Amino acid sequence: MMQTLFRKYCVRLVALVPILVLYRLSQLPAATGAERSAMAERFHFTSAPLPTLPGAEPKSIRNVNPSLSHISGWISSVGASVALNDLDGDGLPNDVCYVDPRTDQVLVAPAPGTPTRYRPFALTPEPLPYDSKTMAPMGCVPGDFNEDGRTDILVYYWGRPPILFLQRAAPSRRGPAALTRAEYVPQELVTNGERWYTNAVTQADLDGDGHIDLVVGNYFPDGARILDASARNSESMQDTMSRAFNGGGKHFLLWQGSTTGATPTAHFKEVDPGLDDETLHGWTLALAAGDLDGDLLPELYIANDFGPDRLLHNRSTPGHLHFAALRGRKHFTTPNSKVLGNDSFKGMGVDFGDLKGEGQYDIMVSNIAANYALEESNFLFLHTGETTQMQQGVAPYEDHSEALGLSRGGWTWDAKFADFDNSGTLDVIQAAGFVRGTANRWPELHELAMGNDALLHQPNSWLRVRQGDDVSGHQHNPFFVRATDGRYYDISHEIGLDENHVTRGIAIADVDGDGRLDFAIANQWETSLFYHNASPRPGAYLCLHLLLPVQGEPPSEFRIQSGPPTSAPPGRPAIGATVTVNLPDGKHVMAQVDGGNGHSGRRSPELHFGLGQVAADARLSVAIRWRDVAGQVHSRTVELSPGCHTILLGSAQGK
Repeated sequence: MMQTLFRKYCVRLVALVPILVLYRLSQLPAATGAERSAMAERFHFTSAPLPTLPGAEPKSIRNVNPSLSHISGWISSVGASVALNDLDGDGLPNDVCYVDPRTDQVLVAPAPGTPTRYRPFALTPEPLPYDSKTMAPMGCVPGDFNEDGRTDILVYYWGRPPILFLQRAAPSRRGPAALTRAEYVPQELVTNGERWYTNAVTQADLDGDGHIDLVVGNYFPDGARILDASARNSESMQDTMSRAFNGGGKHFLLWQGSTTGATPTAHFKEVDPGLDDETLHGWTLALAAGDLDGDLLPELYIANDFGPDRLLHNRSTPGHLHFAALRGRKHFTTPNSKVLGNDSFKGMGVDFGDLKGEGQYDIMVSNIAANYALEESNFLFLHTGETTQMQQGVAPYEDHSEALGLSRGGWTWDAKFADFDNSGTLDVIQAAGFVRGTANRWPELHELAMGNDALLHQPNSWLRVRQGDDVSGHQHNPFFVRATDGRYYDISHEIGLDENHVTRGIAIADVDGDGRLDFAIANQWETSLFYHNASPRPGAYLCLHLLLPVQGEPPSEFRIQSGPPTSAPPGRPAIGATVTVNLPDGKHVMAQVDGGNGHSGRRSPELHFGLGQVAADARLSVAIRWRDVAGQVHSRTVELSPGCHTILLGSAQGK
């Protein structure tokens, strides 16, 4: 009898062992309280609300097409946007442009805590046609679109094509501008009169001719009447939950010419990039352009909702666009959806950054990544170094998000790499949250997602998401920091950044020039915020303002000056220029001048490198590669000390 019982217990114990082992293996690594505290001691931020204008009546949901009224909360879930940049020409990126969905205003103001150089104001489209009952702003992208050295603003919308707001060149004005609405001249980007539903725009020199072009990513189909509450038609949603290709178009616009003065102009021509319909009609939420293979032609990452993302290899020549789709390789242990270009659900934010310090870009993609919530995971595609494979259509990237602790972050949108404490290691910050209310609609959303795909395009088959309903509406924005074990941990609670928000965009810049990166967040249907970086004992840093000559200027020489460009010769940001900093420890850290990558948050164009404990008098070898105003490729290696420098890059005839 005892032997029989003993054998039964042994059998049960043997059966239990693998279960316990599997349970142990399924547990995520965790940093100790002491480790988290030590990481948190390196960071400190103080917050302030972004400025608003009096008088506008705030709302908390949009009027929509009657066929979409029962999902008006879902339709109303985007539109908050923020950008930090130098709009007034004082040499610092201490100006903010942001969209407040509560009033549908596009606001321009000095960043909180900076000198009051002008009064906040709204960018309004008049005299261009605009119907506030059927249109709404979705984002703003600063850039020098007429190449005169002044920062303009592109605003994109639901219900119409984007508008360029070009900054006037007043002959009598010297130095920084006391900005007002009157300083900006609105101009149509295209004149086709179509209804676009844009959720992403980025700028880059797509064809290598030395001028900045534009990519516009739309969400709902062009021509739809999503915000028309008086419409009599019935709108359609996506074809499927994971392979939807009935969304808005991608529009590629090449720069054609410009003028400056009191009535500036900028001319772009829409061209056919030769892409298949599936690539052109995904439901796009984010875009990123960056040179991934070293030829100074930017590749393009298209992050799509309800379907696979696309990474496009750029094989263009001046005046002619040509892209080839890249796809990652599947290994024995790789889930299908972890292969780049084969993901099956959400792409809601994307950023490029040299995470490994090997002089090559890696890719962070935000996704729905909350527990028990249609989880696919965020992606962190690390470069394999096999760049030549891109010529064979292979994306040399593998996902390492789970191993590095970055796979889970909630229902996330914008993602940004930045070194907030100048440690020499990039941190990761994400925007999180979807629809805030009191009635949890996740059970119904799960039913919809597991239902028949053939019904999804019919709005009446969708769950109810109206005002008061909640889908992942009580989350915080993750702030990931890399620990000594090599993994990233979210320490937002330890540093006081774990407030519940419904955030869409994140903008990053050193607004006061103190060598520490600040950031702003754009919140949906709530107050947007600016966070000043007051982190103690930051490491050394290198800040670079890379400028190209403006239109009409004579050929220039390569020139370096210390400090921001307050007294530099006029120039425009060298979007796409690449810098590799060779550090004393052997690391080669790379970054490129960003033209507006992501969902709805835009960092300023100057480059910022954290250097860790590099001495203040160190001499750093800095390699710079760029295309001049004629499209010719240049390379230059210089020695620079830590701190801030302005570099005017030579033109074709310059040295």
